[in-house]
Amino acid sequence: MKNTRKATTHDLNQLAELFDQYRVFYHKESDIPSAENFLRKRMENKDSEIFVAEEGGKLTGFVQLYPIFSSTRMQRYWLLNDLYVNENHRGKGYSKELIEESKELCRSSDACGVLLETGKSNDVGNQLYPACGFELYDSVNFYEWTNKGD
Repeated sequence: MKNTRKATTHDLNQLAELFDQYRVFYHKESDIPSAENFLRKRMENKDSEIFVAEEGGKLTGFVQLYPIFSSTRMQRYWLLNDLYVNENHRGKGYSKELIEESKELCRSSDACGVLLETGKSNDVGNQLYPACGFELYDSVNFYEWTNKGD
């Protein structure tokens, strides 16, 4: 039974709470009003695609994907940037359903793939993603430059 769908602005209150839980999980300060504002802007500007999982009318998880492009393939890629399921609803298959929504978005938008990154210590994710057909791409080094306002 499919428990996932595309998010709408009607979901913003519950979605902002889940997004806030996600950010707190990654050691950020709780800020639900800013989370709601951030998500509203992504939706209004069509900057990302957000899918939600729900059970009994209550949102239990979400996935957010951002469009990026491959110059060598001359096609769109989707960056699976955020995937979160509330801890009380884990182990019920919501993550896999949200990943399937991501794959369907990739197919329907004629993109060449879905990219994601996760920490080496994320044991659950590092089991989940290969189980959903993702391959570990270890032939490149991943670098980041952070703007510290120097």
